[in-house]
Amino acid sequence: MPGLNRSIFLRLLFSSMLTMLLGLCAVGLLVSFFTKDYFTEFKKEELLRKAKKVNLAMQNTSTLNEDSKDLLLFFDQSYDTRIWLFDRNGKIVATSSQDEVSIGKAVDPSVVKKVTSGESAVLRMQPETITQPTLAVVVPWGKDDKVYGGIVLHTPITGVKETIRGLRETILWASLFGIVLSAGIAAYLSWSISRPIQMIDRSASRIGMGDYSERIRISSKDEIGDLAATLNKMAEKLEQTDREKKKSEQIRTHFLANVSHELRTPLTAIQGFLEALQDGLIEETGRQKYYSILYNETLHMSRLVDDLLDLIRLENEEVSLALIPLDVGPMLEKAAFKFAPEAADKETSLIVWVEDDVPKMFADYDRIEQILNNLIKNAVKFTERGQIRIAADKDGDYVRLTVADTGRGIPERDRELIWERFFKADSGRSDTKKGTGLGLSIVKELVKLHNGTVTVESAVDQGTMFTIRIPSVNMS
Repeated sequence: MPGLNRSIFLRLLFSSMLTMLLGLCAVGLLVSFFTKDYFTEFKKEELLRKAKKVNLAMQNTSTLNEDSKDLLLFFDQSYDTRIWLFDRNGKIVATSSQDEVSIGKAVDPSVVKKVTSGESAVLRMQPETITQPTLAVVVPWGKDDKVYGGIVLHTPITGVKETIRGLRETILWASLFGIVLSAGIAAYLSWSISRPIQMIDRSASRIGMGDYSERIRISSKDEIGDLAATLNKMAEKLEQTDREKKKSEQIRTHFLANVSHELRTPLTAIQGFLEALQDGLIEETGRQKYYSILYNETLHMSRLVDDLLDLIRLENEEVSLALIPLDVGPMLEKAAFKFAPEAADKETSLIVWVEDDVPKMFADYDRIEQILNNLIKNAVKFTERGQIRIAADKDGDYVRLTVADTGRGIPERDRELIWERFFKADSGRSDTKKGTGLGLSIVKELVKLHNGTVTVESAVDQGTMFTIRIPSVNMS
């Protein structure tokens, strides 16, 4: 949403600029304040040192003469500082500059009292002849206990103020530059944060509208990048779920269509023959043939319903196995004997081979028999004047069962589809070989239930081989 983007952008921008501005102003005020005190204190200490040097030069002179006045003038020019001398009564007796104060004027009695007691003093004053604020220091004039008066050194503090003013101007310009710089940095940072959020918002909107193929192209390794990666994973999961949902819906639709087709064909035949029998259109001698057809169609419907129920129960995990050790050889012989007549009608031979040291299977007898029946039945159906080989051998901790024929084979495009419900590899061919199309689906689920595997190898017009691996008693 643009409004959200603008809000975040402006908040980050103005908050960064305000923080920078307040920080610079605070630093400027503190620096100027402490700098002013520092310069004032420095000036005071400097004046005190100079005043003591002046006293050192005049401490043995209690009366002033021309040499003393020349000495004051010398210090005045050397230190660029005005100098006064006053006696113990506070009366000014000499100055380094006659323009500042008249000789004979008195100094503040409190300063005189402090100096005559041997202490120094610092004061700010505004002499009548001086137009600028002045910093002054007063030290005793004399030596040891002999104090003749005091020595005053004073200088205008305009230099300090000019320095502070220059410093403040420098801080002001630095603040303006900092504001401009911070505005640029804040704008970039705000853009780098708000732009990915806007991208995430647009992509999330598309995902919310059902476009699960949408992905957020953000490569940053920060929290926003983690959020984008999480949303991409969510979109992938939704896309996968949507595909599975569509596939399930397609399977359900295909399943209903196939069930309807498989039921409609025998029902139509049954209905037609019953109507013919009911209307007396069939002679007594021909009714037995119609009864046989009706019976076979009924059996086909019954097998279809049974297979559907088995498959549904298997997929819903409602089938429990009665696992026991099973001899493989007798089971294969029984299965081959069962289908031998049908194979003989098609001039197909059934061969059973069992390895000598093959172990017993740990399996459900009825379900293994159901698996073999489905596989052998399919082999017989699609093999004419050929051979079907049913074999068993050891494969590690598994018993390997194979059902191989020399029949039509399965086209490569159909090999992954044969496990689907109602898929028939012979669809479009003769309808004489009826089947429910559920046999291999049931085989796959039963093998899976035994914790085994099933695979197929086939070549068109060369034959097909199904391989099943079932855990042996050694593995259990």
